[in-house]
Amino acid sequence: MSRRHYDFVIVGGGSAGSALANRLSADPGTSVLVLEAGHSDFIWDPLIHMPAALSMPIGSPRYDWRYSSEPEPHMNGRRVYHARGKVLGGSSSINGMIFQRGNPLDFERWAADPGMQSWSYAHCLPYFKRMETCTAGADAWRGGEGPLVLERGPATNPLFDAFFAAAVQAGYPRTDDVNGYRQEGFARFDRNVCRGRRHSAARAYLHPVMHRPNLTVRTLAFVKRVMFEGRRAVGVECIQYKGVPATIRAGEVILCGGAINTPQLLQLSGVGPANVLQPLGVPMVADVPGVGANLQDHLEVYVQHACRAPVAVNPHIGWLRKLGVGAQWLFLRSGIGATNHFEGGGFCRSNAAVDYPNLMFHFLPMAIRYDGSSPSEGLGYQVHVGPMYSDARGSVQIRSSDPRQPPALQFNYLSTDQDRREWVEAIRVARRILNQPALAEFSGGEISPGAGVESDDEILDWVRRDAETALHPTCTAKMGTGPDAVLDPGSMRVHGLDGLRVVDASAFPYVPNGNTYAPTMMVAEKSADLILGNTPLPAATTPFYRLRDGSPLYPPGDPRNSSGVSS
Repeated sequence: MSRRHYDFVIVGGGSAGSALANRLSADPGTSVLVLEAGHSDFIWDPLIHMPAALSMPIGSPRYDWRYSSEPEPHMNGRRVYHARGKVLGGSSSINGMIFQRGNPLDFERWAADPGMQSWSYAHCLPYFKRMETCTAGADAWRGGEGPLVLERGPATNPLFDAFFAAAVQAGYPRTDDVNGYRQEGFARFDRNVCRGRRHSAARAYLHPVMHRPNLTVRTLAFVKRVMFEGRRAVGVECIQYKGVPATIRAGEVILCGGAINTPQLLQLSGVGPANVLQPLGVPMVADVPGVGANLQDHLEVYVQHACRAPVAVNPHIGWLRKLGVGAQWLFLRSGIGATNHFEGGGFCRSNAAVDYPNLMFHFLPMAIRYDGSSPSEGLGYQVHVGPMYSDARGSVQIRSSDPRQPPALQFNYLSTDQDRREWVEAIRVARRILNQPALAEFSGGEISPGAGVESDDEILDWVRRDAETALHPTCTAKMGTGPDAVLDPGSMRVHGLDGLRVVDASAFPYVPNGNTYAPTMMVAEKSADLILGNTPLPAATTPFYRLRDGSPLYPPGDPRNSSGVSS
């Protein structure tokens, strides 16, 4: 290391860590060090930067932590694979590049918890806008001058138009922008792709400011624990490239490792539930029961159809064609290589009693799994679908005091009546859409789950066998003021400790409706102001869609509201 003391040491150069490093180092008098355990996101690496190559880093030890859950008791004892980014940019360098904020009422739910009033939609919207340049156009809901460039998926394959028409035929609306006034409905999706390249958090926030003399970024730097003097964090111990140990002092330590690595590191450092740490011989710093608890995620399945028209994308193409695709992307940044494939989808409610969308759909004009496998050599298309608000709760717990030992992950998928009920509803809604006349000319019949899966029990049995994580682990060091809360919502400090903050998806109190990258970046933007003591951005007065009658909903207390928020 070039120095041994920094004002801020950021552990994790992923999504939140990249944004924080940019904002905190904007003051040239503030020294910032970013420690990332993985490699750099080298500009020449097509597995990161070619959008269509998104499935290739997953499962590779170079890019992926390759976690697996413990045997899930309600999924036939299956271990569910969990990819997490181990590279600069974190999971934003290996994810599907789908950019969704969540429903405005998600953040009203956050704000309804004690002490969380400043995390309402009105308070979060200005930070969503600050971080983005929406190429489809800035407006009252969307930003136009932020670091993160967002493109609207073109969705030119005729299967997309047929899918959107089928959704309308099934009784679900279209919407102009799922991140704008009205989330509910079906539309083309935003994606963090810029001129044919993945626009990760590292590319958007970190690389443009690498020249700052007060910012240092170290890759291949594995942090073993946070160091404390009494109840104050004073630095970190880490292992650098080629196993060289280092001790780095810090004015403040900020953990940005995500919902798995952050609680793991807290527990290894003596911050967590005493009944977990003491039997492992970890010296206790603070008994914080919420560290590693409250784990939430989105589970999903693929409902797949064969395609009898030559319009679907065939993932099984020969090497000569693959070379052509690669060359077109390399030299022109166009063609199949420039798409993330997830160019459209939507949000809807699984039943009339739900106040706002609880199902998410991603439509894909091919039949393929995340690992690149396919149930058929022929053409197909699919929707990814799953409930967004499962009330199942899991945990992250270290197994030993060895920081190289992966933690035990228990998600408890399908463990509640609500979860199981909404899963049956989700499959029935997906089938209702896919069996509409608009898709009839393309459909060669359902491949998965297939005609033999019809009853509630058969659907649940199939989900237990076939479901995968949507890769949205969250909430394991949640903000709040209750006994299970870990972070002070007004500062992101760990309760009862000084010099230690957490800024990443583990801070969420509840998982939002949608992919989790966008809300993670919003939390980082807002947290930067909290950490620096800046005046918060003014709360928005922008309305959002009221689902029950279609009228606008303004922030709570606004006289333009005809009634309060339904929840």
